[in-house]
Amino acid sequence: MGIDGTTGPFGGTLDGTMTESPLMQDPTVGELELEERSSLRRVVGLSTELADVTEVEYRQLRLEKVVLVGVWTEGTSEQANQSMVELARLAETAGSQVMDGLVQRRQKPDPATFIGSGKVDELHHAVEAAGADTVICDGELSPGQLRQLEDKLKVKVIDRTALILDIFAQHARSRDGKAQVELAQLSYLLPRLRGWGEALSRQVGGRAAGGVGIGGRGPGETKIELDRRRIRHRMSKLRREITAMGKVRDTQRGSRRRREVPSVAIVGYTNAGKSSLLNALTGAGVMVHDALFATLDPTTRKAETPDGRAYTLTDTVGFVRHLPHQLVEAFRSTLEEAGQADLLVHVVDASDPLPEDQIAAVRTVLVEIGEEQGGVMPPELLVVNKTDAAGDLALARLRHLLPDAVFVSAHTGAGIARLRSTLADRLPRPEVDLELLVPYTEGGLVARMHSEGEVLSSEHVAEGTRLHVRVGPELAVAAVAFVVGGTVPEPASSAVG
Repeated sequence: MGIDGTTGPFGGTLDGTMTESPLMQDPTVGELELEERSSLRRVVGLSTELADVTEVEYRQLRLEKVVLVGVWTEGTSEQANQSMVELARLAETAGSQVMDGLVQRRQKPDPATFIGSGKVDELHHAVEAAGADTVICDGELSPGQLRQLEDKLKVKVIDRTALILDIFAQHARSRDGKAQVELAQLSYLLPRLRGWGEALSRQVGGRAAGGVGIGGRGPGETKIELDRRRIRHRMSKLRREITAMGKVRDTQRGSRRRREVPSVAIVGYTNAGKSSLLNALTGAGVMVHDALFATLDPTTRKAETPDGRAYTLTDTVGFVRHLPHQLVEAFRSTLEEAGQADLLVHVVDASDPLPEDQIAAVRTVLVEIGEEQGGVMPPELLVVNKTDAAGDLALARLRHLLPDAVFVSAHTGAGIARLRSTLADRLPRPEVDLELLVPYTEGGLVARMHSEGEVLSSEHVAEGTRLHVRVGPELAVAAVAFVVGGTVPEPASSAVG
């Protein structure tokens, strides 16, 4: 089954900090980041290959040509085709040119070669005909399958997991993002180290034993054992660094909790438009690109509801079908931002052929995160994005399938006003209902009431500002300390919004 690899180039961060610096709020920052990323991509058609190839072994700048191969074990043919199309987009995002694709229908992958010996021969002919130098398998290969395929095909073979890890390595920018990607890569690499003959041997003896004599004896470890030990040591160091960075994020989240600022996390499938939605709601100016995994370093921005209540909005890394468990494990500390939010905005791509599969893939990862945090996840608000790119029939089907969802287009702005209103209704409201008179000398307290609480009524009188507000317990206690004659009733069911 052929896969069309001639589509054009494709075009949403995890520190959890709030920043108001002019640089971070500049809408052109995302455009500059996009230009920087584009400038680092390979250019098709430029060649520095010499006529006399004896002078250098390889002097050609070009796109890596790949052939895709998948095993269809379950689901419909449409799901199998969509999985291969997604693999093609992943390959192009990584900087490859897709030449061809094959799908093998089997009950389960072949334990030796993933696709079976007969299909290996067919794949070998396809690789030669396309002039490809890499084969990408739509699944995770065992070390034995990887070795068998490379021996038979005589080209580099990688699997879906390695491909996604490569994309993450290209796009990670922050210190914690790079550390988490490296940890995931090492976790994937450790069981797949393999050696070639005597080149990796370090267990040498004297000359009589075929060794190099005095001064040439190794440390008693083979090269592969030494590499494994170094990898484990590096992984331990990375885990310590990630734990330390996680504590910083916990401190930042705790500061926002003390200020009683609600938090919203934007989650969803990769390329569903999460960053575009963040820009539409906050004007953050983060990079937007029509590509898989364009965002790896989520950004937190401050936003306000139509009635003036402040909350934080966090753009998180996107998910994908069969997301490598190494990535879920490595990014667990930063994915906690989603698990500890007050509300999850689950973004769905209306233009995708199988949006239900996207929703299921995202919820699978969220369940994994929730299990680590006691099995409790925040409430979810489904937002169907890219309505401008979907047909009327597809939208009608989604409205029937997802009756509680909010339909928007971050590109055109359609539905954004309704989404703001829905967010205001779904966000938790302060618990304490309070009526108090604030002296004019305490203007800072009035400002806190407006920014951290919900002001129901406000009146200026001779003695000060008379307020009817809903605030959190901490702010209520602080208010009573300044106000003469103010009382703080116990939270009642009628006072909880």
